[in-house]
Amino acid sequence: MVLSELELRHFRNLGIQELRFPPEGVAVIGENAQGKTNLLEAIYYLESFRSFRGAGDRELTEFAKDVFHLRGSVKGDRPATVAAGFDRKRKKKRVSVDGNESVRISEALGRLGAVVFSPADVDLVNGGPRLRRRFLDILLSLNLGGYVGALSVYRQALAQRNAALRADAGAMAVRAWDALLVKNGARVTRVRGAWVADQAGTFARYCSAISGNDPLTMSYRPDLGGDDSSVPDEETIREQFHARLEESWSRDVRRGVTTCGPHRDDLLFTIASKRRALPARTFGSGGQRRTAALALRLAEAATIRGQRGADPILLLDDAFAELDERRSERVMTLLQEECPGQVILTAPKESDVRLRGPSLARWSIREGMIEA
Repeated sequence: MVLSELELRHFRNLGIQELRFPPEGVAVIGENAQGKTNLLEAIYYLESFRSFRGAGDRELTEFAKDVFHLRGSVKGDRPATVAAGFDRKRKKKRVSVDGNESVRISEALGRLGAVVFSPADVDLVNGGPRLRRRFLDILLSLNLGGYVGALSVYRQALAQRNAALRADAGAMAVRAWDALLVKNGARVTRVRGAWVADQAGTFARYCSAISGNDPLTMSYRPDLGGDDSSVPDEETIREQFHARLEESWSRDVRRGVTTCGPHRDDLLFTIASKRRALPARTFGSGGQRRTAALALRLAEAATIRGQRGADPILLLDDAFAELDERRSERVMTLLQEECPGQVILTAPKESDVRLRGPSLARWSIREGMIEA
């Protein structure tokens, strides 16, 4: 996958610009607060139609402007021109693929095949389960057909069931949503568990390659019970979910919220020790937690390559800033070997650009404006 052109209109501080990217990629050099991350955010928006920093669409629109618009042209096995925009006054988002504005967002997802590496990724390890569920949901929505639909219906059914619980609407009104909740929740749980089971070995291999010796592991903890060592089929999960809803009924009524289901799942990172596995979130060193975050992104890149049959576009947002020299060198070696595709990276100064060496074109950025 190669991003060849990008058109920017009032996204963050990037103003109005049209950029043409070399096939091998580019290094964007500039001081902090000039818009380097905004550029990567704009590119990734055309992959997922959301900010990878968790910002809302209103926040992405340039100050004193009502609309932002992005358009990118991608070359590869699935060439496409993807466009997206947001109107702040009308609170409306529009997307198109190859000029087709009737395409649904779910159908336009994942056209770039991009993966973002950022120092903020360590929050996936340090933070709470919600961040890790969000990572899984974005990854699987972009790469596995049908997942985003099941997730959307599950969330809608969950919201309606919770509203009925809060309104004290009675058992019939609440349980009217159980069938949709169970059917789609089972699909979400199975797909999440299958991905973790499939990528756990790859994750551990990347961790060892980055650190040299850290025995880090990744596992899935579904709220419905069990683990990722043997992922049950959807019928079994549906039965488990029905049983859990029955068990939690009085608690749900008392709290006014559905207390079981995949909205309470977690993705666990652990460090092997002599006695037991310890959670990296609380027992891992800073280097170990950053290693886990980088390995998770590399597993994401491997998923894109496996599902789409093409190397992903790497978006590196000063990704090595907080790594020690040895880990940094190992990560760069891994990226060279595992992800030989297009690279678009940012750095505060040119001496920080070591990936791909002098062959990578250099651009500068100042107050949002980019110069080749």
